[in-house]
Amino acid sequence: MSQPPFRLAVFGVGRWGVNLLRSFLALPEAEVMAVVDPRPAQLAQVQQRFELGDQVELTADWQAIMARADIDGVVIATPAATHYDLISSALTQGKHVLAEKPLTLDVAECETLCQLAETHKRQLVIDHTYLFHPVVEKGRSLLAEKQLGQLRYGYATRTNLGPVRQDVDALWDLAIHDIAIFNDWLGETPATVQAQGQVWLQPDKGDRALFPQGLADVVWINLTYPSGFQATVHLCWANPDKQRRLCIVGDRGTLVMDELQAEPLVVQRGQFQATDSHPFQPADLTCKVVEVASAEPLKQVCKHFLKCLQIQSNSKYSSGQVGTNLVKILAAISNSLVSNGARIRIET
Repeated sequence: MSQPPFRLAVFGVGRWGVNLLRSFLALPEAEVMAVVDPRPAQLAQVQQRFELGDQVELTADWQAIMARADIDGVVIATPAATHYDLISSALTQGKHVLAEKPLTLDVAECETLCQLAETHKRQLVIDHTYLFHPVVEKGRSLLAEKQLGQLRYGYATRTNLGPVRQDVDALWDLAIHDIAIFNDWLGETPATVQAQGQVWLQPDKGDRALFPQGLADVVWINLTYPSGFQATVHLCWANPDKQRRLCIVGDRGTLVMDELQAEPLVVQRGQFQATDSHPFQPADLTCKVVEVASAEPLKQVCKHFLKCLQIQSNSKYSSGQVGTNLVKILAAISNSLVSNGARIRIET
């Protein structure tokens, strides 16, 4: 006998939440029971767009939806500052949770939520969408096969003209993607971090405790891993030169992930050869396109969440603990940012 669909409520249907709603509505393993948003116009818009019937409750009353016994899990796509109250309420009332990244803006809150999930035997999965991207999954397998040889260093750039958030800075909005990929591909987390940045657009916005100098529009990060591997990350939401590029360099080649290219994953190879005129002459330069299966990453996230509920097993790639570790890294980078680039050690 097949298992009945998991009954879900979606909290927040803004730019990202509406995509989560779309994805779950398309999955037969899920039944959307309610949509929660404080904006009546937003609720009316999604009702019309997705032709939601009377069986889907549309409301701004999040407490009432949390209290419904007929809802198995909730999907949180609200501003990061609201995550702790919503997620703790859900877990305490026996509901599984899929939460948009970052889990929260505070390490201690993240650790409390992980403990609540364990205590109430509920799944806490974080929507680190890139970890379910077919390109990232393929890169993971290539690195596991040691195709780049001895890894040397990495670099990433994530820039665009917007969207500009008003609750967190470019660091908290953008860095988590590339750090999650580096951590996943390397199989380790940074030991120390350094960062510098600039504030132009919003010098007096955001959480003053976390962003005392305002919301940084551009950030440069250095990550040093226990193995000695170093990665640099450049982030900016005020740069019309849109880039989405991440590379890992080894002594046998470079793995390049570039989302904006028709072939988003390639391995570039080459070596030096000594000649009569120069001791380091480039030779044997090649570029091999890596074939990657097609799949929508967000749909894979949603299916993964439902699978975790079905088998009652913590997510291997995007659990609450993974989310907590990433918040711990971001908090350390923020500390470096407001300390003029001081090197910050991350306590394990």
